Amino acid sequence: MRENEARIAADAAAELDAAMFGRPAGGWRRKLYVVIFESDTRAGLLFDQILLVAILASVTVVMLDSVVSVSSRYHAQLAALEWLFTGMFTIEYIARLACVERPWRYARSFYGIVDLASVMPSYLAVFFPGLHALIDVRVLRMLRVFRILKLTQYLAEFQLLASALRNSRRKIAVFLSAVLMIVVTLGTVMYVVEGPAHGFTSIPLSVYWAITTMTTVGFGDITPQSDLGRLIASVMMLMGWGVLAVPTGIVTAEMTSQRLRSITGRTCPSCGASEHAGDARFCRMCGGELAR
Repeated sequence: MRENEARIAADAAAELDAAMFGRPAGGWRRKLYVVIFESDTRAGLLFDQILLVAILASVTVVMLDSVVSVSSRYHAQLAALEWLFTGMFTIEYIARLACVERPWRYARSFYGIVDLASVMPSYLAVFFPGLHALIDVRVLRMLRVFRILKLTQYLAEFQLLASALRNSRRKIAVFLSAVLMIVVTLGTVMYVVEGPAHGFTSIPLSVYWAITTMTTVGFGDITPQSDLGRLIASVMMLMGWGVLAVPTGIVTAEMTSQRLRSITGRTCPSCGASEHAGDARFCRMCGGELAR
């Protein structure tokens, strides 16, 4: 059932890509589009699998390059691998722009920006060496870890989660607004109760303390000293447990709702099994053909 849901989500994402960026009518661009954007084909699946491996390998190279002992010993090999992956992702980015009807729209999309961000730092560090006066080149190099975001483009489960988050955004926004009102109110109260003598030197700093307490992080850089302040802190810590659970419940409920929407009440005429996927042709229990 999960595989079917993931496939349905992938098909929906493919149709959304086609609607947003435009599917070519024919020719080499259409063939390239099928390979790059439609993962339900054999070539598309192989393309996705190769890119998944390349993304993970390239991120591993970036991480290893940040370890001084490894980089000093294998710098040449890591640099060669980095340029290999940079070239691969550059070709992929150009191919994506070339095979869609509206390339500028793709370039401005989330995945288009991620694709560009995954290759640009390597080129910037080479062609603009003077940037070190404005920004450390190592920071540019570390931006290559944005390639990890490209994983979301090839896994249907990520797209299913993104859809649930997108559909839950209003509820989550209302919830975060309520949390914001709580931390601002209680932070202000703590400013009045504790005051500058105990480290609560301003309302913004007190709100910062309220956020770290509500989220159960508790850095300990600011702590209440009075009995009333400790009582308020204790209440906020207990509230924090419930606060952390609410967004999870909202997203989980939306994912469950999506799952139920993908299931029909059709019953197998052979064995009587029910709850088949909306696009199912055969029974999930006995394999018998379902009525259309």
